[in-house]
Amino acid sequence: MATYEKATEVLNDLVKINNDRVEGYEKAIVQTNEVDLKTLFTQMADESRKYVMELNQQLRNWGKDVQTETTASGKIYRTWMDVKRTFTGNDRHAILASCEYGEDAAQRAYEEALATEEPLPNELRELITRQKASLKRSHDIIKQQRDLEKVNS
Repeated sequence: MATYEKATEVLNDLVKINNDRVEGYEKAIVQTNEVDLKTLFTQMADESRKYVMELNQQLRNWGKDVQTETTASGKIYRTWMDVKRTFTGNDRHAILASCEYGEDAAQRAYEEALATEEPLPNELRELITRQKASLKRSHDIIKQQRDLEKVNS
């Protein structure tokens, strides 16, 4: 049962980081007037909503309570976006850079989840690996958009 306790902790952490991601992208949607970014950010938020559902389903399967919170670092990230906006306005590059910062945090959370010393059930490890790979693609899209903005500035 110790494996399920550690696995529950891992699941809770991943739900929190995905909830952070949703809130971060919702904030980014409000900060931009550009339709292409609003569309991209909506897709990213929807992606994390889907992952929260999958992770919470795993918790339910184990008889655990679902997670609805965000992380303390997520709150710091959203505050950082507010401070950044104060200095840069609704600058496209700054918003994308803030989003990349959040994507980096998500990647670290997934890496830590996979690196846990206690073995995770195979189905959970597969779920985490699949989500991490998809989030990596999303990270790369945000980074590419940010880099294009840097070149065009």
